Amino acid sequence: MFYNCLIKVYYIKESEMKYRTEFDSIGKIKVPGDKYWGASTERSNKYFNIGEFLVRPLVIQSIAIIKKAAAIVNAKNKDLDPKISKYIVKAAEEVIKGKLDNHFPLKVWQTGSGTQTNMNVNEVIANRAHVLSGGNLDSGPKALQANDDVNKSQSSNDTFPTAMHIASYKIIIENTIPGIEVLRDTLSEKSKKFMDVVKIGRTHLMDATPLTIGQEFSGYVSQLNHGLKALKNTLHHLSELALGGTAVGTGLNTPKGYSKEVASQIASISGLPFISAENKFEALAAHDAMVETHGALKQIAVSLNKIANDIRLLASGPRSGIGEIIIPANEPGSSIMPGKVNPTQCEALTMVCAQVMGNDVALSVGGTQGHYELNVFKPMIARNLIESAQLIGDACVSFNNHCATGIEPNFKNINRLLNNSLMLVTALNTKIGYYKAAEIANTAHKNGTTLKEEAINLGYVTAEDYDSWVDPKKMI
Repeated sequence: MFYNCLIKVYYIKESEMKYRTEFDSIGKIKVPGDKYWGASTERSNKYFNIGEFLVRPLVIQSIAIIKKAAAIVNAKNKDLDPKISKYIVKAAEEVIKGKLDNHFPLKVWQTGSGTQTNMNVNEVIANRAHVLSGGNLDSGPKALQANDDVNKSQSSNDTFPTAMHIASYKIIIENTIPGIEVLRDTLSEKSKKFMDVVKIGRTHLMDATPLTIGQEFSGYVSQLNHGLKALKNTLHHLSELALGGTAVGTGLNTPKGYSKEVASQIASISGLPFISAENKFEALAAHDAMVETHGALKQIAVSLNKIANDIRLLASGPRSGIGEIIIPANEPGSSIMPGKVNPTQCEALTMVCAQVMGNDVALSVGGTQGHYELNVFKPMIARNLIESAQLIGDACVSFNNHCATGIEPNFKNINRLLNNSLMLVTALNTKIGYYKAAEIANTAHKNGTTLKEEAINLGYVTAEDYDSWVDPKKMI
């Protein structure tokens, strides 16, 4: 189980902080004594202090699943000491449960392979495992090593894309799809409830022929159904894992059968249907699966934007706008205008949609950066997809609970606008012809009269015929 915990940052005077010395292939470096990370993490922290976005806990936890799975498989294949495997598994489980979240300080804007984050996880698990085995970080040799043991049979180049898929699949299944379905179901209920509520239609923002609110809402339901279908159709590609490809896709330094074994182990740990990617060269060098999935998220964002804007406009007024529906009044809408209530849930949802569309542009550009054997925009791609997936799921639930469930027709305004529309004249097309019907509409508009008055005045219909033929209920 994943825990998406917030990371707390504490600021301590450097003179008050205790340090220990860690080593990597470049040399030694001082590391905060109370942190489990090592030299690679510290160097990344120093050289990539860019922006505020940290690598998401969900990605970190996904990498920890990989480390746990790899340790189990490596021990099974006798490539790793079972005792070391046991401690790696224990430490990885603590990371998966979010117990060590404050030991992952790295920003998204780092190396495009995600190597620094992979090493951050390797170092934290290695040092924590060392302590669990009874060791001390301040003195003596370590019981295990980040690269040789925790990262055994892996490369950052196959580990990070695997984590991207694990994290993305999980949040879509657990957050995005359920959130969309909640809103879809509510709109479906409203559609059925309002199926007989006749209102004026609008095209080009101008009056058109009638339809019912239920019919209008059924379009929203269909949009979300198509979006859900598109999103679910991407999951198979997303289920394919790069792990086992190591540096360039050849699987160098992995035992025979490792890819399928470790994918099976990841599926078992996560409870999700992951499989080994058929082609590791594609899985490392391209992130078409992420582009495909986010494309579906963008489609859903476009749909949600249309739905939210329609509801915002239908509720406008409430007295001097369209005002055909009533939405819940959740909070005061103005600091100066008393009694004003705004369509805030619509605004929040459309802002989310805008962010998702922006994320898609950056992610699509990131997807193009797979020169030769490795895509090098991985951390940004992962960040954007996870953010979009979370925002859509959360926004759908918020919009559902605080707006959609409370939508009701404003029958007074509906009937007033319906009966005042010139486009009801369309019902006369088949009776007296298009051009005579247009003459009636134009004359009524010019004189500020009703369609019925001018139809009779022009001698094209009788009052009885008009009432029989121009019936909004018969026009839907």
